[in-house]
Amino acid sequence: MGTVVLYSSVSVDGFVADENDQPGPLFDWLTSGDVPLDDSGALTVSQTSYDYVRPYWDRIGVTVVGRHVFDLTGGWDGTPPSGIDHVVVVTHRPAPEDWNAEAPFHFVDGVEAAVAKAQELAGDRIVEVAAGDVGGQALAAGLVDEVRMDVVPVVFGSGKRFFGSVDAQHLLEDPDVVLHGDRVLHLRYRVRR
Repeated sequence: MGTVVLYSSVSVDGFVADENDQPGPLFDWLTSGDVPLDDSGALTVSQTSYDYVRPYWDRIGVTVVGRHVFDLTGGWDGTPPSGIDHVVVVTHRPAPEDWNAEAPFHFVDGVEAAVAKAQELAGDRIVEVAAGDVGGQALAAGLVDEVRMDVVPVVFGSGKRFFGSVDAQHLLEDPDVVLHGDRVLHLRYRVRR
C-alpha cells in the first residue's frame, strides 16, 4: 500500500488560501525558476525545487480532495491535474448531473472511505490528500503517513487553514527534508505513530 501524504503550498502562518478561496502568491514559486517542472512550459522552478517536487509528483497515483475544491476547479474538466491517474472526491453529494462517467473521478462519502478507495486505486503509489478540511480530517482519523508543505514567504492573517479544523494535538517527527528553493521552503514530516 502506498504512502498517504497530506500536501499543499502554505503561507508562513498556516493558510492554503485566503477567505475568498484565493491562493494569492502561494504558487508563485512554481513560476520563479528556470527549470521546467512539466511539459506545459508554464511551470518553472529552481533546480532544488525540481529535484524535490518532480520525483514526488511522478509517484502520486491518486489525489483526494473535498467537494469544495472539486467545485472550485470545475473538476479540472474531468482530467486529473499534473498527470495523476485518479481523483477521489470526498462528498455527501453525487457527481454533477452532466459529469462524464468515464472521467477517472470517484465520489465517496466520508474521508475514511475516500482514503481506502484511493489506496485501492493507487496500489503502491502515493495517495496525496489535499490540505484543508479533508486533509485535517484524514490526519485526525490517523490515515496520514507524512505531511509535506511548500512554505511560501507570505502572511495571510486569515483564510483556509492547512490542517482545516483539527482541534487535537498530533505529533510529527522532526523534518526529514528541509530544502530552500526560490520563494519556497520545502518541508517533509513523518507522522508520529
